[in-house]
This record gives sequence, C-alpha cells and structure tokens, in this order.
Amino acid sequence: MAGIAIVGVAAPAQAKWLRADSNNFIIYSEGSERDLRDFAEKLERFDATLRYRFKVEGGKDPNPLTIYLVDRATDAGRLASGKGGSSIAGFYSPDPEGSFAVSNREDYVIKGTPQSQQTLFHEYGHHFMRRFLPGAFPAWFIEGFAEYYSSADFTKDGKAEVGKPVYSRAFGLLTMPKIPAETLLFKRPLEMRNSGQMDVYYGRSWLLTHMLFNDKARIGQLGSYIDAIHKGVDPKKAATDSFGDLAVLDQDLNRYMNKPMNYRTTADAIAIAGPITIGALTSAQDAAVPLRLERLSADGDVRMLKARDGFKRLTAQYPGDAGIWFELARAEWDLTDDNRDKAAARSAVDKALAIDPKHVRANVLLGEMLTGEVEDKKDATAADWNAVRKPIILANRTNSDDPVPLSAYYRTFVNQGMKPPPIAVEGLARAFNLGPENIEARMNYAFALANDGKFDAAIRLARIVAFDPHDGGGGEELLAQLEKMRAYAEGKAQGGEADAEASAD
Repeated sequence: MAGIAIVGVAAPAQAKWLRADSNNFIIYSEGSERDLRDFAEKLERFDATLRYRFKVEGGKDPNPLTIYLVDRATDAGRLASGKGGSSIAGFYSPDPEGSFAVSNREDYVIKGTPQSQQTLFHEYGHHFMRRFLPGAFPAWFIEGFAEYYSSADFTKDGKAEVGKPVYSRAFGLLTMPKIPAETLLFKRPLEMRNSGQMDVYYGRSWLLTHMLFNDKARIGQLGSYIDAIHKGVDPKKAATDSFGDLAVLDQDLNRYMNKPMNYRTTADAIAIAGPITIGALTSAQDAAVPLRLERLSADGDVRMLKARDGFKRLTAQYPGDAGIWFELARAEWDLTDDNRDKAAARSAVDKALAIDPKHVRANVLLGEMLTGEVEDKKDATAADWNAVRKPIILANRTNSDDPVPLSAYYRTFVNQGMKPPPIAVEGLARAFNLGPENIEARMNYAFALANDGKFDAAIRLARIVAFDPHDGGGGEELLAQLEKMRAYAEGKAQGGEADAEASAD
C-alpha cells in the first residue's frame, strides 16, 4: 500500500487519474477514458436495475458515492488490510467523511463477468442496501444480497440479467465443509475461523438468498422472516416460524446447489439516467489521490504517518493548492495524541483557508480544532462556542447538500454539554437522510430521537447497526444503551403515575 502512495508522489506524470461524474457516482480511475465511460455506464445501469427491482426513486443524488479503481486486486487488498497477500479484491466504507468504495480494473473472468465488476457490484450492493433499503437485516442476508446481485450483467441491448451463478464461490461450496443453514442464520462472517470457512459463509449466504428469491416452494418466506426481524422477534423464532424445520431448510439448500439455476432478464433495456462527464485531474489532484486513499484506509498511525509525510512533500510541490493543505491538516489531525502535531495541523488548515476561504471540509476541520481548544479552557463562554460554530456554518452555507457540516454543527452542542436546539437536530436529521449508511450519523440521530422521547424510532435505527456483519459489536452496545434509556423512562413514567394515584387517594 505504501508503494501506491510513493508512486503517486515520486512520479505523478505516470499516474494520470481521470474522474467520471454521473447521477450517483464520482469515479476515479487511472485507466483509459473509454474504459472508464464503459464502467460508469455499467454502474449507472446496475444502480437503475436495483432501483427498478426495489421501487426506489432515481434522479441526481446530492451525495454520490465515490469510487476508486486501482490497477490490481492486490492493490485493493493492501489498502484494505495494510499488507500484501490479502484475498480482499475491493471494499466499501461508509466513512464519516463520505462513503467510498475501492475496486480494481483487472479483467480476470471465471465464466460470465469480470471479477473486478463482481467485486464492485458486491460493494455497491452493500451501499444500496444501507442507503435505500433501511432495515435490521441479518448478517447472512446482507452478504447474500450483495453476492446475489454482484453477478448481474447486461445484454448488448441493455437488458439486465440478474441471479446468475457466482462461479467464484463454486470451489468453496463444492469442496469445503458445508456450513449448516442453522449456523449460517445465526453467525456473522467475522466469527468464521479462517478465510476458507469465510469463503464458504459467503457462498452459502448467496445460495440461500438465491433459493429464497427463486424457489417457488419458498416464495414469501424471506419477506415474512425479515418482517419478523424488523419487529424485534427473536431471530431463532423468526427463522423457524418463516422457514420451518431448519434441518429441512439445510437439506433443501444442499439439493438446490445441485440444480440448474435460473436467472431473470428484464423485458426492457435498463436506461442510464443523466449524463456522464469525464475529465482529467490537475497535477496536484492527480498526485493526491493515492495518498488520500492511504489516509482514508489507514487503521493506525503507521499508515497515517506515511500519508501525512507524503502530503508534506506535495505541499512543497503544490504550495498554492488548498486541497493538498487540507489533506495534510486532516492526516495530521487524525493521528493519535502521541504523534499529532496540533500546531502543524492548525497551520495547514489555515493555509488551506487562506487559499480557499470557502473550502467546505477545511472549515469543518477548523471547527473541530477550535472545539478542542475551547474544551481545554476552564472558563469557556457562549462566545467561544459561537466561534467554534462559525466556520461550520460557513461550510453548510457553501454546500447545503454535504452531510458532514450538518453533523459537525450538531456535535458542537453535545461537546458543549447542552441540549442541541431544534435547528441542530433538524440538521442532523438531514445529514442522516443524505447518508443513512454513515453509522456515526445514524447513532447520533438515534440518541437525538431518544433524548426527545422517541425511543421506538431510535431503537429501530440502532438495530440496523447491531445486525451489521462488519460492525465489531459497537452497535449492540449502543442498542443496549438505548433500550436501557427506554426502560428507565418507562419506569419513571410508571412511578409518576403511581405517585399521582397515591396523591389522589
């Protein structure tokens, strides 16, 4: 991964990134313009297919998903894991700075579509589910859904083919020990003991999803199961009530694997809505892309320091570029206290704003830095907190469709230790609506609802995070907190009623 960043800095002329903008995506790629346009068209057509399937309204997305296409699957794997040898070929991150996905441009094909396309369609399946199909989906179905739609392809006349076999899972399904349906239903992929077992988990999740979508004998069972999960029914009861005997479900699943699998082709061509524009980046932007990927993917100070040092070199090369100064400030500020140079971070963000006073993310970062300064004061005043909010408000006025300033504005009141006013809660609600896949915004909004006594709505939001297979358990802890808050409020209300009755007696 460090090699990607070093190449970008040492020889920017070799790394000619292009940017494609469409209704729903911003795509960065070092490939040819023709390949990028073809890829963008397929991705927009895939999005339109999912919208058609799930009756989701289209149009220009004010908060499009950013996608980075790197050369090879191994490059994506290094970004995801920080080391070579990873089996990961792409990944999706609902990052607080903005959701993004990384895939690759390799043309490796195992029957049907290129693996790079399947990888990105899988990751976009996660994004689409999080953003447009909100629900407390169990882990196996989250992965099964993404796998099921990953193999989608299009005929020459633009018709969508959905439900094709995912041949890359064949080896695990046919040669590795099978995961029983009952285990699959109640385990998460991270609970698997090794990568081989995880591969089987993904394969069996796809197979079960395919069967429940297409087997006439089980039509309607998946909907009944998901409805029960959403209502908070115990997962085992929801499964047995909907699917019947889980041992029989497992037998049916094993038989289904050996049957010819049908897929569906839409009657009409799937149209691409909106234009796709492609342009080259400036030299500074071009050099920054690999380092930004390093920064966004960093899981600790070692990689963040490499990104920061790379941006330092770029500020010497492009001293008049506000974006480079912001990236340096963000990388410096995101280091842990042991390695962070607060003065250097503040200097970098000040330089970014001197060049571009309305730089949205630099203004938000300045507000974040000012928050730390005010929190360190023993006698902070309302005027101090108003100064914190000033650059954040400017960021929101500059781009009212960016959810980051809206969330940041809400957090200033929480950090101040006061109840956020209605305008801040309304802003947080808009931030959540613009990017509901953002776990931080979702949980902040859930607690805002709970603090307003809307516990059922808050718990519905939190339950989605608690079920997420990529969450490390944090969602379950937050869900438990909200349930305790509701129990306390209900107990307090009942106690008040009892006091009132005693008083009346």
